[in-house]
Amino acid sequence: MKTCALVIGHKKNSPGAVNEHRNLSEFTFNEALAKEIESAVVGVHIQRVYRRTYSALPSDLNELEPDFILSLHCNAFNKTASGTEVLYYHRSALGLQMADILQAHLVHALGLPNRGIKPKNSEDRGGYLLQKTNAPCLIAEPFFIDNDHDLEIAFTSYAALIEAYARAIEQMAELVD
Repeated sequence: MKTCALVIGHKKNSPGAVNEHRNLSEFTFNEALAKEIESAVVGVHIQRVYRRTYSALPSDLNELEPDFILSLHCNAFNKTASGTEVLYYHRSALGLQMADILQAHLVHALGLPNRGIKPKNSEDRGGYLLQKTNAPCLIAEPFFIDNDHDLEIAFTSYAALIEAYARAIEQMAELVD
């Protein structure tokens, strides 16, 4: 059975982006989501991973030897930016294929603007994690948590979001040896 390391982006004392109206952080949203995804995935072992420090995360993940890695995040910018994007390491052909799969599932589930898949190098935000892991790694940004409309869509489409992640993980697992 293939293993997907499912990383909860950020941590309790460094929770990432926040929606001010709901006082909801990226960490809180994705911790609950990860548990739901884990229950919905069939035929793939999910290893939930909490971050100790950002610099230690790649080596912590490499020690687990997963077949692939998915880091759960939410975008934030100016409270009006909207949409879905998936980041992958620019030199990873398998990462590109996986990003395509995940992006299609997330866009279908949420119906937000398709911001596309984004190749990242080691100098880009998120690039350190994407480059330093041995297994293909993706960073999912399904919506902008600081945008009240995007967050409302995430809540009203929550079951579809869980399903999108679960089916994408199953499909991505078929690509790894």
